[in-house]
Amino acid sequence: MNLRENWRIVMLVVFVLASTAALFAPAADPAAGANNSSSIGASTDPTNLQYGLQLAGGTRIRAPLVGTTAENLDINPDNRASVRQTVARQMNASAGDVNVQLNTGNGDAVEVLQRNVSTERFRAALDAAGLNADEATIRRGVTAETRQQTVETIQAKINRGGLSGGQVAQQRSATGEHYVVVDVPNANTTQVLNLIGSEGEVSIVASRPVQTDNGTVYRNQTVLTNRQLESSQIGVAEVSENGQPFVPITLTDQVAENYSEQLVNLGFTSSEATQSQRCRYKQNPEDPGYCLYTVVDGDVVYGASLDPSLAESIESGEFQKAPSFRMMTSSTDEAQRLQVNLRAGALPTALAVDEGTVLFLQQSLGDRFKSRALLTGLIAWLAVSGMVFLRYKNPRVAAPMLLTAAAEVYLLLGFAAAIGLPLNLSYIAGFIAVIGTGVDDLLIIADEILNEGDIATGRVFQNRFRKAFWVIGAAAVTTIIAMSPLAFLSLGDLQGFAIVTIVGVLIGVLVTRPAYGDVLRNLMLSEQQRD
Repeated sequence: MNLRENWRIVMLVVFVLASTAALFAPAADPAAGANNSSSIGASTDPTNLQYGLQLAGGTRIRAPLVGTTAENLDINPDNRASVRQTVARQMNASAGDVNVQLNTGNGDAVEVLQRNVSTERFRAALDAAGLNADEATIRRGVTAETRQQTVETIQAKINRGGLSGGQVAQQRSATGEHYVVVDVPNANTTQVLNLIGSEGEVSIVASRPVQTDNGTVYRNQTVLTNRQLESSQIGVAEVSENGQPFVPITLTDQVAENYSEQLVNLGFTSSEATQSQRCRYKQNPEDPGYCLYTVVDGDVVYGASLDPSLAESIESGEFQKAPSFRMMTSSTDEAQRLQVNLRAGALPTALAVDEGTVLFLQQSLGDRFKSRALLTGLIAWLAVSGMVFLRYKNPRVAAPMLLTAAAEVYLLLGFAAAIGLPLNLSYIAGFIAVIGTGVDDLLIIADEILNEGDIATGRVFQNRFRKAFWVIGAAAVTTIIAMSPLAFLSLGDLQGFAIVTIVGVLIGVLVTRPAYGDVLRNLMLSEQQRD
């Protein structure tokens, strides 16, 4: 066979080999480095295919985000911080629970990321901030920017928390409400909620005794914020020699300098803090001594004294040369969640799970869907095969046609494995549609070439093939145009069907159908005729 003349067949073979590698070659688990435990939701399938919720079982959470937004405001960018602080003070909220977003599409906006926000009180807070509250439109929900940031953060938490194949997307209901939809295959509801159910705001708070006229009181001060910890280097959760789980942290130079200075000023490096007044918050919560608390979403997950050797290192300045320390926790699971929160960052706001829906699909039901989807695809291919053989009654025409159609589906599976596309029933429907449209186009090629009389030369063959290819090319463009709105709009399962159909059409037009033309030319023409 002349490789130069049959380069399309060679290209098909190369793509089939690449798909085989994508499907069966050992692949590194992206979640492997996230923790020391095995990945939740990891597939036991011999291929590298990932399966979505409908084919693997798992949990789906569909919930709105907590918050209330005032839009159609006109905010001077220079007054952004002042507006935020004033609204937070008037609403008795922390500054972190108030966002000022400029140029949102509905004017400037202020959002309060708390539950049960009073509209009247919100308008009064906007008035106090010097804004025209009467012109503001106040609605439940958050801005598009906050929704997108939340989706990205949850996706990062899922990826780094070992939940293989999880997907996060936005969804808008027919009545205009916005929801975040989280699909995690092979994971139960408790696992998913533990990972994403909270905001994941992490900080280190220094609590110390202070002598006043009324006796000893304790004062708290945040010495490391969530943002400072996010910018640091976060290690893998480990267990110390004495069995205490921890997450190793390496601070940036600037953060380390600020952290050291605060600990020195607050007295945590003194002998009193590291010896006589060591942290004892579990034994004596009313008089805990000098404690550094690890706080997640406002709850203390661990408290400890500053280690004497670390205190000495901070005092001498050695700590700033190698600013590493351990953030301790009380359990391994807690350490892993802490690591995920530190690496992925805090959610801008929480999911209102109680106002949404939570669905759990058993893995046995997903396995049943998977086997029946495979059976349906096989039946579709066999039915098409029977009709093709009945039509042509010539194996030299029909067999390559069916093998080419099968190769098209194989290439699609390789594409899905290569990009980590979690397969659901809608994708399977797309595969079946690709079988039908692919064979239909191959029939057009065969009919155009074989039903126009004898093929005397290779030039006649090429002219007929080009004529058929123009027809299937135009049909492919029509299909892509028709499917594009479904592929780009957030329409749930329809989106998956459209994506697979479009990719299948592109693979067919660019790879498999030209290759079928070369196969047919080699089978129908002698060597002299091809020349």
